[in-house]
Amino acid sequence: MTDLIAAAALPAATLTTGLAAGLYYGFACAVMPGLARTDDRTLVTAMRHVNEAILNGWFLLLFLGSPAATALALASVLGGEGRAALPWTAGALAAHVAVLAITFAGNVPLNNALARSGPAGPEAPPAAARAGFERPWRRWNTLRTAAAAVAFGCLVMAMAVGE
Repeated sequence: MTDLIAAAALPAATLTTGLAAGLYYGFACAVMPGLARTDDRTLVTAMRHVNEAILNGWFLLLFLGSPAATALALASVLGGEGRAALPWTAGALAAHVAVLAITFAGNVPLNNALARSGPAGPEAPPAAARAGFERPWRRWNTLRTAAAAVAFGCLVMAMAVGE
């Protein structure tokens, strides 16, 4: 690994992880509580649009780039002198694995089920789609937010103790 990649890995991992954790936190404390105040049709329609819109390069940079950068940071710690950062960087990578597992086991299947639930037009009442989506999705997102916050905290500590 080049010195430049090794030097950039931990700051890049910390930045992208913090942004991802903030995104999940924003959903937990603002987006979903705000949508909870709306009618069934609005929530179903809004979340369908969000689920389609979020699949873009910027989100994927955070979602996949943060664990990749963390893995690079861990590799640089293993191959370098910053052994004090090892447990923190390894903990961050473990938390990233949890974020991915939670997302793929919980949020993605719920998003897919919501997309397949049929049109949210006047002829198809969306109450059942909302009932099967909202509460479980919020629970999974809360777990994902906590795991991402742990990853971020670990990376901050890794930076504090020195790479």
